[in-house]
Amino acid sequence: MKGALRLLYPPQCVACGATVADGGDDPGQLCPACFPDTRFITGAACARCGVPLPDDGTGSHDPTLCCDDCLSIARPWQRGRAAMVYAGTGRRLVLALKHGDRPDLAPALASWLARAAAPLVEPDTVVAPIPLHLRRLLKRRYNQAALISGRVARAHGVAHLPDLLLRRRHTAAQDHRGVSDRFANIAGALAINPRHAAGVAGRPVLLIDDVMASGATMAAAAEALLAAGSGPVSVAVLARAVKDD
Repeated sequence: MKGALRLLYPPQCVACGATVADGGDDPGQLCPACFPDTRFITGAACARCGVPLPDDGTGSHDPTLCCDDCLSIARPWQRGRAAMVYAGTGRRLVLALKHGDRPDLAPALASWLARAAAPLVEPDTVVAPIPLHLRRLLKRRYNQAALISGRVARAHGVAHLPDLLLRRRHTAAQDHRGVSDRFANIAGALAINPRHAAGVAGRPVLLIDDVMASGATMAAAAEALLAAGSGPVSVAVLARAVKDD
């Protein structure tokens, strides 16, 4: 049956729709034109936020590496990973999922993030997305972070709580704000859902979002979890914004 379906519907590049070689059940295939424009973070990276760093070419992850931002800005979470840089094809895919009404992209993007986030997952980890305010959720009709986080949790066989965190107030978009404005904008906006507070007490939590720029939203979410008694918090994002881009 799968063979017949592939004859009728040959595998396509997740970014542009061009026909690609049969990659089995991998939903995140890219064509030869789109792959070079997708900057996957596979080498040296900051262990706190996932931003790529210069390396010696070995492609290894050093758990002691830390970028300048994470040295100067307090990070309430412990570890972080990102699947790709927020540029080129990666940026186009994230924007299509987030603003282009393309929830069908979630399986492919989640498969990339599940691989990147693997070192952060422990057997009793709880995976949770950054929440949307109801006003934004009604407009967008889905939370792109929740579409991804559910698949990441299933890939690793751990618990998923899509409503672990709540938005207590609507916040303006973080785009085009300075770092201090981003932190001020999100301050106090996130809180743990009282229904789940007891269930995450002392357990490690993996927070999932689509993009990280300053880290303000992740910081607010991690602070809310830690204040409610969760275990150590890690973060994983599809794309990490890089200053040079």
